Amino acid sequence: MRVGAASIRTALARLSVASLTLPILLGGGAAPAVVTHAMTPMVSALADYQNLGQDFAAAQLMCKAPLCFGPAQLRAAYDIQPLLTTGVNGTVIDGTGATIVIVDAFSNPYIQSDLATFDTDFGLGATPQVTIVPPPDGSTQFDPNDPNQFGWAIEISLDVEWAHVVAPGANIVLVLAKSNQDADLLSATRYAIDNNLGDVISQSFAEAESAAGFEFLREEHAVFERAAAKGITLVAGAGDFGATNRIGPRSLATVPAVATPASDPDVTAVGGTRLTIDSVSGAWVGETAWNDVLPHGSGASGGGFSSVYKRPGYQAPFIDGNQQRGLPDVSYSASAFGATWLVSMGNVFAVDGTSGGVPQWAGIDALSRQFAGHRQSQLNIRLYHIAKSAAYGDAFHDITTGNNSFAGVQGYNAGPGWDPVTGLGTPDVFKLVPLLS
Repeated sequence: MRVGAASIRTALARLSVASLTLPILLGGGAAPAVVTHAMTPMVSALADYQNLGQDFAAAQLMCKAPLCFGPAQLRAAYDIQPLLTTGVNGTVIDGTGATIVIVDAFSNPYIQSDLATFDTDFGLGATPQVTIVPPPDGSTQFDPNDPNQFGWAIEISLDVEWAHVVAPGANIVLVLAKSNQDADLLSATRYAIDNNLGDVISQSFAEAESAAGFEFLREEHAVFERAAAKGITLVAGAGDFGATNRIGPRSLATVPAVATPASDPDVTAVGGTRLTIDSVSGAWVGETAWNDVLPHGSGASGGGFSSVYKRPGYQAPFIDGNQQRGLPDVSYSASAFGATWLVSMGNVFAVDGTSGGVPQWAGIDALSRQFAGHRQSQLNIRLYHIAKSAAYGDAFHDITTGNNSFAGVQGYNAGPGWDPVTGLGTPDVFKLVPLLS
């Protein structure tokens, strides 16, 4: 058992598999109209993204900061760059020695060249070799004409490239699921955990908790418990549709529900903000909850309360009057006013949504892993412990404005401290990492 694993059991009053309660679906316990049993990538063919072509210089003219953020902007805004250059006490903190596992579906046969192009375009230096682990259940031939697979290929590029931005010294292992079916994605995650492939696992996919089904959630939770016991961090997106989530991978339909796998108390759930930066330095100026209704980039930070999981012990000091697990835990830039650059299948894209924040929070945990010199207790325990301390105001940007009401569904308001829109807020990484470690 790794360092910190024993403390997980005592420090976290989270539920056991046996204590899961049946989901409360659509007010009154009725079954959902559709049960699809498939996850949607946070970036999908139904999402609002912009394909800006293969010419990076021309793409920059089409979408420049503050409408599009590259590595320099987000490294500056969230105070990451000092760790990568001057470090702490003379030691550069770039994730060296840590391994980030990215779980996605299908494949992107161009991911290594996409990462190399991305690194060249943004001057990030040497490109690491991505270790690709094929699906444990058999592969699916890549078909770029399949909108579903096309969306997952973009997701793969986003996850790999932006985990690398935050933790350029970390190893990256891409574990692929045969498809986006719940069982296949869980099989890939299980393989990564049981074979101890890395220190932190990034999961940029979701579906409505009510659509996943009780038995699947029970099985998923058992897998995540094994990760926690090994000191492996799990990070997932809280969703892009406010207080609702999609019920299927190719469906526009949503239901009032939080997202799985983010709702599991062993997972750090990432919500979204609209970030404002200094146009010259890229320094953080301000943030509000992500809630955009635009021709390109409509969406809102996922958040609310689980209908399956009880409130874990680490959230008890922050949530009054609700006994259920609250989402998200933290947030990151997600708005189309500051869309994230990426390169996929040779093309430059600008993408919005919580997708970009998931691999970047995985990168933050990798930085923490290097700083500590070993694996640690569950990330949520450490985050909420900091939030209870006097260091909270230094380590986090507390987002207190905005809401996640979206598409006619009443959501929640952001406010001081933790809230079910932006969680604890967004990070000042230079100050947060030593505290996490």
